[in-house]
Amino acid sequence: MPPETTPARRQARQAAGARTPAPVSRSIVRVRYAETDKMGVVYYANYLVWFEVARADLLRSHGWSYREMESSGVSLPVIEAHCAYHRPVRYDDELEIRASGRLLSPVRMEFTYEVRHTAGGQVAATGRTVHAALDAGGRPRRLPARIQEVFA
Repeated sequence: MPPETTPARRQARQAAGARTPAPVSRSIVRVRYAETDKMGVVYYANYLVWFEVARADLLRSHGWSYREMESSGVSLPVIEAHCAYHRPVRYDDELEIRASGRLLSPVRMEFTYEVRHTAGGQVAATGRTVHAALDAGGRPRRLPARIQEVFA
């Protein structure tokens, strides 16, 4: 766990009245030809795939993969998704997808995303997804303590 997000440091900052910044990950993708439409622009649904890449990287950066999460009996299905498109992305563009997360409740999380062109840094899209924690039987359950500590 990165030192700025350890539980002790988080509690110390909160006691001092400071808000701990949300954990952020950065993922790099290069647009493949198959991700574009007839107009040569990235097909809109591919942004949600990139959001998933960035979300998985964010969780992995804090020591927890989706595979481990599901093996422990927790799943995080998307219950809401939104994407705003600001500028076109085309074949072979290199992009940085930034993801951050926060708890909405003991059983829900929100992730936010920003897709930027690495050349020039222009924002191409922004978005968010909301997830519910479910147990193996599909019933709501509390998020594991290790996730709550990082994203509180």
